[in-house]
Amino acid sequence: MASPTAPTISATGISAPTYAEVLAYLQSKYRSIYGDDIYLESDSQDGQFLGVIALAISDANAATIAAYLSFSPGTAQKAALSSNVKINGISRAVPTNSQADLTIVGQAGTVITQGFAQDQNNNKWVLPATVTIPPSGSIIVTAVCATAGAISAGPDQINKIATMTRGWQSVSNAFPASEGAPVETDSALRQRQKTSTALPSRTVLEGTIGAVAGVAGVTRYVAYDNDTKVTDVNGIPGNSLAMVVEGGDVSAIASAIAGKKGPGGGTYGTTSATVMNVYGMPIPINFFRPTYRAITAAASLKALPGYTSAIGTALQQAVSDYVNLVAIGGGPSGTVEWADALTAANSIPGSNTFKLTALTLSGPGGPGTPDVPLAFNEAASCTPASIVLTVT
Repeated sequence: MASPTAPTISATGISAPTYAEVLAYLQSKYRSIYGDDIYLESDSQDGQFLGVIALAISDANAATIAAYLSFSPGTAQKAALSSNVKINGISRAVPTNSQADLTIVGQAGTVITQGFAQDQNNNKWVLPATVTIPPSGSIIVTAVCATAGAISAGPDQINKIATMTRGWQSVSNAFPASEGAPVETDSALRQRQKTSTALPSRTVLEGTIGAVAGVAGVTRYVAYDNDTKVTDVNGIPGNSLAMVVEGGDVSAIASAIAGKKGPGGGTYGTTSATVMNVYGMPIPINFFRPTYRAITAAASLKALPGYTSAIGTALQQAVSDYVNLVAIGGGPSGTVEWADALTAANSIPGSNTFKLTALTLSGPGGPGTPDVPLAFNEAASCTPASIVLTVT
């Protein structure tokens, strides 16, 4: 029979006694050997010795539980989680560079080799190794910023040709760049692992979403399937699939959609790429890049004992982080939720040092009522500096 200090595995999972329970067990065994009158409090030599043993047992139990939990993607952490998700054909995202969809305009047939574009801040954006301008005179390609990190570029800010090529006339970006990201967190990787299980799904739509989610660099995405014969409220034509995808390479996203979408169904969006099928036939694939809706907020606080400016800064960061995590299109509610922003503000460490007396969210169209609605292809965007604090 196992010692009562050891971990046990039952139908509900793994468990182990606490440090206090282990120490009490050792003390009871010690007294059964040396007598009930022996002094074993923490200020005695024997008591301290038993405390060291109890701590060692508890640490070993914790390591055993961690090893047990590391076999499940839902509970594994760090390197163990990175290893688990390989079963689903995905891997933890490494730090990425910003990406932007560039419209290259020039003479038909012009070949741009190892091309660069440049933005207004002199950041270089690397084009694919070879870009051939088609007969239409323009092509959309995904460029990668040469500088790692969250390099931003607004619409039409990437407009300089850095490598002069005969026949290449202009370059521009119709949409803001997708900023680079740090190494993927455990929580984000778990969520992506759940989505990736849709790849072998029984529905075509789930399989398409799973394929797009697995494209390197993709951060947020949403799919709208109009399976009727009439245009829906979002302007999506009948019998068409519209996906809104943030991040990732245009060609890779188009290939993922083409490989999973059902035959005969059209795709809809403002970004287009052509994919060749197994028979060498061109398939035009359309999808949306999100347009960004700037969200601001005004918060009024009543400071209580212990409040510092650092706590106010943490509140601004928490509300900003919530807004930036809202799903494209606002999720099921279609809005940036005032109640969720309020919860984020009141959940920071030190929230007991202030009383939040007012919080208002606003978009470009004015204050929310109290939520801020998002269009189907809009992504909410917010910075901590956009959260105005009034402290009394």
